[in-house]
Amino acid sequence: MLGGTLDASRLAQALAQAGVDGIFSYAGRTSAPIAQPLPTRVGGFGGVAGLQTFLQTERITHVVDATHPFAAQMSSNAVLACAGAGVPLLALERPAWQAQSGDVWHHVPDIAAAVQALPTEPARVFLAIGRQQVAPFLACAQHWYLLRLVDPVVDSILDLPAERGHVVLDRGPFTVESDRALLQAHGITHIASKNSGGAGAQAKLLAARELGLPVILIDRPFIPIRHRVHSVNDALRWLGLVGSY
Repeated sequence: MLGGTLDASRLAQALAQAGVDGIFSYAGRTSAPIAQPLPTRVGGFGGVAGLQTFLQTERITHVVDATHPFAAQMSSNAVLACAGAGVPLLALERPAWQAQSGDVWHHVPDIAAAVQALPTEPARVFLAIGRQQVAPFLACAQHWYLLRLVDPVVDSILDLPAERGHVVLDRGPFTVESDRALLQAHGITHIASKNSGGAGAQAKLLAARELGLPVILIDRPFIPIRHRVHSVNDALRWLGLVGSY
């Protein structure tokens, strides 16, 4: 299993309870990933060829890609490696968020477009995009930024002075109440977020709806066609397991 999401952890728990022989793989983006009930590895595979070799060496019979919807490189590598190794591949992919009445969303295709979508006048922006692509936003020095990260800041670029922004360390799932309070406490005027989908990170969007805040929503990247399901139970059925989780 290629993991990293809440659904990946739920599926790992179900597989462990069913006694399935599996390996859980983390990309290694966080310093303290959630412990899993399956044997776990951390780090990359060395591209398509490295992943294909791993599948063959470990005699993997099925692969479930339950990575983040924006982990496009890993997911694309999985499509090619599984095809090369003749291993069935399933994507456990949470549905994208869909706008509802009261939402003020502006869809953009990528990070660069999200930066361009920010107002020209000074704003207080909640960046819900992770740590890796923050730099283009910080180049717009007129804005104040709130960052929510899982790990403590080690990048000098994220060591924001108070007049430029603030970093909050927290791990989801989050609640509407706590996210509403967070947005209000920091006087947030805009939100920039990836369309990750799922319930665990949706609270900020529901809070934004209540507060009437505009959201710049980055659409998901292209990933080659693969068989997809949207629930842990459907993934279990694909693996030939019966039950409900």
